[in-house]
Amino acid sequence: MSKKLSINDIANELHVAKSTVSFILNGKAKEKRISEELTERVLKFVEEKGYRPNQLAKSLSTGKTKMICLLVEKISDYFFSHIAFHLEALAYKNGYKIIYCSTENDPEKTRELISLLRARHVDGYIITPPAGIEPEIQALLADGIPVVLFDRYLPDVPTDYVGLDNYNGTYEAVDFLVTGSSKKIGLVTLNSDQTQMIERRDGYTAALKKHKLKPLILKVPFENNMETTVRQLVQFIKDNPDLDAVIFATNYLALSGIKAINEAGLNIPSNIAVIAFDDHDVFNIYNPSISAIAQPLDEMAKQLFKILLDKLENKVRLKDLSKIIIHPELILRGSTIKSVQR
Repeated sequence: MSKKLSINDIANELHVAKSTVSFILNGKAKEKRISEELTERVLKFVEEKGYRPNQLAKSLSTGKTKMICLLVEKISDYFFSHIAFHLEALAYKNGYKIIYCSTENDPEKTRELISLLRARHVDGYIITPPAGIEPEIQALLADGIPVVLFDRYLPDVPTDYVGLDNYNGTYEAVDFLVTGSSKKIGLVTLNSDQTQMIERRDGYTAALKKHKLKPLILKVPFENNMETTVRQLVQFIKDNPDLDAVIFATNYLALSGIKAINEAGLNIPSNIAVIAFDDHDVFNIYNPSISAIAQPLDEMAKQLFKILLDKLENKVRLKDLSKIIIHPELILRGSTIKSVQR
């Protein structure tokens, strides 16, 4: 196996200073007033020899690893995995790589991951934060490391943020169901104080109040497996026999809800209309297909990456914060057809 070429080897071979080679390879030739002729000679040589820089050494020299971290609740979730897909493409196009981590909404695990990533000198973070990691986020910002939160935010920590108009997304869904003559509209949500869940719940209750209808909310523990959630939902349906529509606050709650509705012997949409918050590919496969409050994932990823990249490239000062709220789309399918026909 041939010896890996180093900057020192290049300098010796071309009879130039090691620092000169380093400046050229790091794009600082003009800044250091290195001639175009010498720059071209070095670049041609490294191309011919197939030189690949040592990333650790390069990061120590430039202060940049060209690595960013995406810390999300669960990378296998449809919403987060699709955001990751779009972010990875944007990162690669701009010369960055992404590390993915799942927090499982566990603050202690999140702290450990941030500590590990800080030791690896990750340049910036995109995070869906669990409550309780405020000190860690503040410490990153204090050290000049860009952090963009998305999906939910930490009210006491000023950061860049990209999120959805959760309130109006749910409000409009309730409005649509009421217009279609639904009178007993339930909300199945997580037993959570995360900001996005509070906003969805507030939009639901505000719309019901406008129509002088009473809220009916089931809060499901985040730790539930699907079987436990289905059992709770079946009982919820049996306890409320006049329930004629349900909004599920996440797509995975909707998947459990569809199974529960079937087990309860009810039909969608003739007995009960269904709308899921967050779309999912399988919603088009179900019969009937499932209506959804859809998040524009591509646009959300673009905004997230732009905010982070602008700060990584020093185009925007770290202290100048952005808050971008994106409006969702209510996609109507077969599960709300009775609301359209009434």
